[in-house]
Amino acid sequence: MKKGCLGLSGLGLVVGVLVLCALIAIPMYNGLVKSQESVETAWADVESSYQRRADLIPNLVETVKGYAKHEQETLEGVIEARANATKVTIDGANMTPEDLQKYQAAQGDVTNALSRLIAVSEAYPDLKANENFKDLQTQLEGTENRINKARNDFNEVAKQYNTKRRTFPTSIIASIFGFGDKPYFQAQEGADKAPKVDFGTSESK
Repeated sequence: MKKGCLGLSGLGLVVGVLVLCALIAIPMYNGLVKSQESVETAWADVESSYQRRADLIPNLVETVKGYAKHEQETLEGVIEARANATKVTIDGANMTPEDLQKYQAAQGDVTNALSRLIAVSEAYPDLKANENFKDLQTQLEGTENRINKARNDFNEVAKQYNTKRRTFPTSIIASIFGFGDKPYFQAQEGADKAPKVDFGTSESK
């Protein structure tokens, strides 16, 4: 009888330890899930901001084409860059540094192409004075600011998530359940700077 009591006592201890572990592990797991969802939401905002820019490009190209028909190479460059960028997609839940680099490079090509297109307008006073063109410029400037904010917000929540998953003992839960690191945007001149689209009085080319 005494032996049986000891057995029950030992079983109770094991159950107690398991319950305690669960009470500790479950909040950590849920915290990681919540943090990961925040990263995915922030990534969706990034994609939405870049998509907004992509949606502006066709109207911008058509407007410029009406005044600068001889700038075919520049116009085609914007269209091609936009098309290439829309082909690069990322799963926010499983992104890798390599994925983000490809995405950022494709969007960088769009930025460069847009900069060349805007510079072309300097040689066409009638285009610069066109109300539709000016409105599109304003929308594009606002979009670049939104992109910059979305990128910064993404980097911030990704940093919070990465810090959480690397902190002991949460790191153990992260390792067991496969919560991997999230990559960051790394802009050429610092991730805190928006892609440069020059709407100023640049010199004619």
